[in-house]
Parts: sequence; structure tokens; C-alpha cells
Amino acid sequence: MITVIANIKGGSGKSTVAFNLGIWLEWHGLSVAAYDLDPQQTLFDVAQIRREEEFTPPFQVYQASEPLSQYLTHHPGEVLVDVGAGQIPAMRDAISVADRVLIPVPPSQADVWAAQRFLAMIREELSDQSELEIMAFINRSDTHHGVRESDETEAVLSRMEGATYLPERLAQRTVFRRSFSEGLAVFELERRSKAAREFNDLAQKLYPGLGPVRAKSVGAQGGAKG
Repeated sequence: MITVIANIKGGSGKSTVAFNLGIWLEWHGLSVAAYDLDPQQTLFDVAQIRREEEFTPPFQVYQASEPLSQYLTHHPGEVLVDVGAGQIPAMRDAISVADRVLIPVPPSQADVWAAQRFLAMIREELSDQSELEIMAFINRSDTHHGVRESDETEAVLSRMEGATYLPERLAQRTVFRRSFSEGLAVFELERRSKAAREFNDLAQKLYPGLGPVRAKSVGAQGGAKG
């Protein structure tokens, strides 16, 4: 299955989602090929950190030349593509062969507008892909009960025509940034954390046949190394 994790607005956290999802699938013993098409190459960088630290399971990230579609369709197993507004031609190419598009949406009006424009772009330019599944979820949601932006964003996304809204949220938590900088998924760094539970819930929604990952926490002093 080819899953494109994309957004036309920066700062949505798509690379963090792609990385954690790739490691989650690897823990389930699945073959995963990830492509980083973002000019910042964040996903490629974090995979390099993981490789240098020799953490297992490994996570392979590729950088492909255009046309990308010829690479994606040759991989068995799961394919993840991280792409943003900086590579619109590559984004269109990837979506043209994708099974589904996952859109992380931070809770703000600007991000909602961007998600709506992105969805309109997909519908207009890829109208012949009637079987393409498009999903959106709230990323970096509020953690304080008094802040209502996430609920307001949910109200809009749940009514957005042409996309399935996933109610599983990922909150704005420090552990996501810390784990990313160390080359670890959140469920590896802090297996009992709220972030780990949230990510397991989201990943299981995307892959309902798979259970939660109970990876051993490795912390800052060491890790599960090959």
C-alpha cells in the first residue's frame, strides 16, 4: 500500500508522523520503504541518525528522482511518502499512484484553509482517481482543556467533503520533538507516555489489522541496537 503523507502548508508535522509510522510498521515485521521528497530532508536526516545509532528495527529512507511513480509501484510491502509544498510536481506524481493520502492538520484557521485548498487541488487534478482514499486528522492538538482550537478544527474537518476525518489526535507534546532528534519513535523512547498511546491509536486506525506496539523504552542512555 502506498500512503502519501502530505500538506501544502509547512509546519504540519508530516515528517514526524511519517517517521513514527514507518518505525511502527517495522516493529510489526513489515517491509517498509519511505521516500523523503521535502527539500528540508527531515525524514532522511532522522533515518540517518537512527542508522548511525544502530537502533533496531532499521528504517530505510530514499530520495528518488522524477518521475517518482515508477519507483513507488515497484516496492512490495508498505510505501510511505513524505512530501510538501516545496515539491508540488513530485507530490502530484506520488498521489497519482497512491492508495491513500494522509493530511496532518494543526489546529488553526490557516491550517484548515490550507487543508481545504489541498483537498480541492487533489480533486481537480486527480479526478480520475476515484478509488483514492483521503484522510485528515488533527496533529499537534491542544493539551489544555481551556483551549478550544482543536475542537473548532475538528468541527470543520469532520464536515469536509471528499475526505475522511480521523478523530484520533496527536497532541503537541515535547516527547515528539525529543524522540525525533534522537532517532527514536515516541513509543520507543517513552512506551507508557500519552504520546505513545495516541500514536498507537492513530496507527491502528490506519492499519486496523495490526495491534499496538509495546516497544521497550530505550531512554536517553541507550537503545535497542543491532
